[in-house]
Amino acid sequence: IAFVRRQFEDEFIENKPFSSQDEEQLVKSSDPDFTTHKGKKLSSCVVCSRSFRNKSNLNNHMKTHKPKKTFSCINCPKTFNQKSNLTTHMRIHTGKKAFSCVTCGKKFRNKAHLISHMRIHTGEKPFTCMTCGKSFTQIGHVGAHMKSHTGEKPFTCVTCGKQFREKRGLISHMRSHTGEKPFSCGTCQKSFFTKDGLSCHKRIHKGEKPFSCKSCEKTFTTKSCLASHMMTHTDEKPFSCGTCGKGLSSRSHFTYHMKTHTGEKPFTCCTCGKSFIQKSHLATHMKDHTGEKLFTCGICGKGFSLRRCLTIHMRTHTGEKPFTCGTCGKGFSTKDGLNSHMRIHTGEKPPEDMLSKMLDLEIVFKDFMCGLVCTQE
Repeated sequence: IAFVRRQFEDEFIENKPFSSQDEEQLVKSSDPDFTTHKGKKLSSCVVCSRSFRNKSNLNNHMKTHKPKKTFSCINCPKTFNQKSNLTTHMRIHTGKKAFSCVTCGKKFRNKAHLISHMRIHTGEKPFTCMTCGKSFTQIGHVGAHMKSHTGEKPFTCVTCGKQFREKRGLISHMRSHTGEKPFSCGTCQKSFFTKDGLSCHKRIHKGEKPFSCKSCEKTFTTKSCLASHMMTHTDEKPFSCGTCGKGLSSRSHFTYHMKTHTGEKPFTCCTCGKSFIQKSHLATHMKDHTGEKLFTCGICGKGFSLRRCLTIHMRTHTGEKPFTCGTCGKGFSTKDGLNSHMRIHTGEKPPEDMLSKMLDLEIVFKDFMCGLVCTQE
């Protein structure tokens, strides 16, 4: 009625009041089943008997009784009410990304994701938290953030009871129980629990370190690594060991430290049987068996299995000693060197595992010297 009335006003009325008789005439002309008896509704729904003044309203109402037409994905059980939504979903299976960022070239499956991404380049954050004023690029991020104020964690892991603010957080966590790692690196085939984990890992191959320390200009691949590093400037150590009282700057350092008390070494080399506290230590050790040395000194050509080993080695050429003793001012090229030196001032004995390493080095050195003497003879 409203549409017909607007049309009638546009075509025939110029500053003229619109009477109830005019409206009745319009309805009669648009609805052949309409009766002139005011208030009587003759168009009735055959399903629920609800009555309507005209057929168009009845037709719209009838759609609520019809089962919704669904569009099903041929690759998975998911269904959609609109064909356009199915088309967008199908790009997940085909890998098609039709929308490209003109700034960085990154591609997306739908336009909404592209628009959201563009805000990274423009710095636009149109969605604001009414509680603390923090701004976000997506409205969904505001909803997730609000739970940090309310403390609400509605998603609970049925295995360990851990709670999460978002469903995706729970889904990612569940993979730690199942061992599923669906996100794989195309360069080295390493797999990850989350897409964010994979994205951070890819920066290693690209050499990207987008997070910079404002105090020393050191750069990092992840925001969490930067946060841990910042504590070295503030001397903040929020994680305290309940056994020895030592303070640690990050949770990962705390977890690693606790294993020194328990003696736990869950990562074992399948070649020689040697065990390690951390998986990264095992990965480093494996290069001893493969002989892989990816990092080469540009000055003397010496090869190293780790980038940090190359960095330390380069100091032998530059003479750099970035670690200084606060007691006597002596400088060292490595942090381990400084820590060993500090025991002279504190009188602290080195840990048993370090003593065994020192003993191994002494044996190797003696064997080397013995071989050298025998060769000279």
